[in-house]
Amino acid sequence: MAKSALITGITGQDGSYLAELLLEKGYDVHGMVRRASTEKFDRIEHIRERITLHQGDLLDQRSLVDALRASRPDEIYNLAAMSYVAVSWIQPTLTAEFTGVGVTRMLEAVRDTCPEARFYQASSSEMFGKVREVPQTEATPFYPRSPYGVAKAYGHFITVNYRESYDLHATSGILFNHESPRRGLEFVTRKITWHAAAIRHGRLDRIRLGNLDAERDWGYAKDYVIAMWLMLQQDRADDYVIATNRTHSVRQCIEVAFDEAGLPDWERYVEIDQQFVRPAEVDQLIGSYDKAERDLGWKPETSFEELIRLMTRADLELLKP
Repeated sequence: MAKSALITGITGQDGSYLAELLLEKGYDVHGMVRRASTEKFDRIEHIRERITLHQGDLLDQRSLVDALRASRPDEIYNLAAMSYVAVSWIQPTLTAEFTGVGVTRMLEAVRDTCPEARFYQASSSEMFGKVREVPQTEATPFYPRSPYGVAKAYGHFITVNYRESYDLHATSGILFNHESPRRGLEFVTRKITWHAAAIRHGRLDRIRLGNLDAERDWGYAKDYVIAMWLMLQQDRADDYVIATNRTHSVRQCIEVAFDEAGLPDWERYVEIDQQFVRPAEVDQLIGSYDKAERDLGWKPETSFEELIRLMTRADLELLKP
């Protein structure tokens, strides 16, 4: 019989790639979506007929129980969250509810409904924030520098807590930044590739950015969802850093994207705008994937340059007149 999986946040970047992966592996795929006036299904439109959607909300315990009962999952991937760091400064308590307390509601629902199911929690490199060591590993202490990072740290530790207290197969993947053509336009890599394409096609003449020296460990979302799946195939639940162990700056991202768009003189189009500079910038986030490679046989397949080029090509195609 086919395995069943429930993905919260299925309409997001990671959720859509994970749904595709699980369908390829023959899973019965279920997704949880909020009943929101702005719910966007464009990332899963092409597989909409092959998945079952359930209405549910991380703020509402009852809806989570109902979604779990209806989908009867063998595996649960909790990807839903307030996923944008900048917005967490504007809506800190809502971020705490969704991204922190929401994980507890989900784990409680799992414990009540399907304690045998395997659970994946989407943790984040933003938990490291003001980093204690470089590169960061599963043992590096957290020092989050945004309400989002703080909420993710809560979600992470409550997952560890439920694993140790209730013997749930509960795993946290500490994912560093991961991008794709499906990334939201508010995220800096996609903002850059989209603007490079828009400028190339004559639709815009400039891009406004904050700190060009900010560096991140950027990988490809499609590579990273494979790691999520591999974690839930292990006999023992554990936590894993998923990263590339290399960092690149916003400036490098601009250089590659504008080069792919045929605009090598990128300085002409870039304007620095203070509104895009964060109240507290994280330090050098760079993750070691040694443990994931050792235990899961996982390593990143797509280089930073390949990633930015494939994103730029997708946006050139998307914005083609």
